[in-house]
Amino acid sequence: MKILFITDLYPVKNEEKTTPRTLLNFVRGWRNSGVEVDVLKPNFLLNSFVRRKPFYSTGLYENVYNVNYYSPFLGDVKQKLKGYSFTSYDIVVAHMPSGILFADKLGLPFIAGIHNSDLEILTNPLYSIHFKKRELVALEHSRAIACRSYVIMNKFLEMFPQFSDKTFVAPSGIDEKYILNDFTHNINKENLKIVTCANFKKRKNIDKLIIALKDIADVELIIIGDGEGADKLKAINRNCIFLGRLPNESVFDVLKNSDIFILPSVNETFGMVYLEAMASGCISICTSNDGVDGIIKNGENGFTVEPNEESIKNIIKKIQDMDISELNIIRENSLKTIRQYTEKACCENYLSNIQKYM
Repeated sequence: MKILFITDLYPVKNEEKTTPRTLLNFVRGWRNSGVEVDVLKPNFLLNSFVRRKPFYSTGLYENVYNVNYYSPFLGDVKQKLKGYSFTSYDIVVAHMPSGILFADKLGLPFIAGIHNSDLEILTNPLYSIHFKKRELVALEHSRAIACRSYVIMNKFLEMFPQFSDKTFVAPSGIDEKYILNDFTHNINKENLKIVTCANFKKRKNIDKLIIALKDIADVELIIIGDGEGADKLKAINRNCIFLGRLPNESVFDVLKNSDIFILPSVNETFGMVYLEAMASGCISICTSNDGVDGIIKNGENGFTVEPNEESIKNIIKKIQDMDISELNIIRENSLKTIRQYTEKACCENYLSNIQKYM
């Protein structure tokens, strides 16, 4: 089998720090299983500028072919790809709106990967005149639709039930080496170590988390990450521990020595950091009906909250009032869950669905 993977959500160079690597992990997993995969990154320059992505000239960079366009993939998109042969691919897998719109121009069988960005185009009136229509046409042309989370699939099918017979979930997984066999420490309710990890974007709601925990006794909030507004966040509560941006291995070290992970963000496509926290033995808390809700099940293997101070405060107080035995059951259930979401298992799940719809 030979796959052409098309997306703008892919690091051109390995040293990129701000580009998520979740789609790269799928490509790497498929290659490890013997599938040949080429990656094409169509880059709409205005979108790249707005999102502050690193700029690369059109051309081949190791295993990624980056191609820039001034218009949002109108006309013949192959003009800049003269000499690039599309005849050898069995299937195209296209992620993000730009990837899907681009793939629809190629006239090849393709699978569309749906992220929160796609839901934004399909629901925001700003895009109703042009992009929504184009994306809907592309989805009609697709062989299948891969939603990046259970939440996204539910929202998508509620809007477009006509696609239910060709829609499936393609969640990400975690490298098995990071999953604990057992807890590395016991929960200390006299000094709960609570950790969060994110880029300091408004939708991550780090400010609401800090405010919610400010007046709760016997908690210590550790914040991993950086970004605009860091000084304002630090001013809310000087007692919080800000560690800045850390390498991945160091993040795991912090998680393994913490009791609770919480990130009350909104509009998450998935959120690998929640899986990393679960794998590290943390009681993990996500936003209701967002991101990994569905993998995290409220009161069973973690908790869900509304993204506001009152809801966050209530769930932390609830955890403080629970018996250690109850909390350990949740932690055990969390580890059982995460063993079903290894990188290998999720790559195999996605690949089997690709083969089903070829």
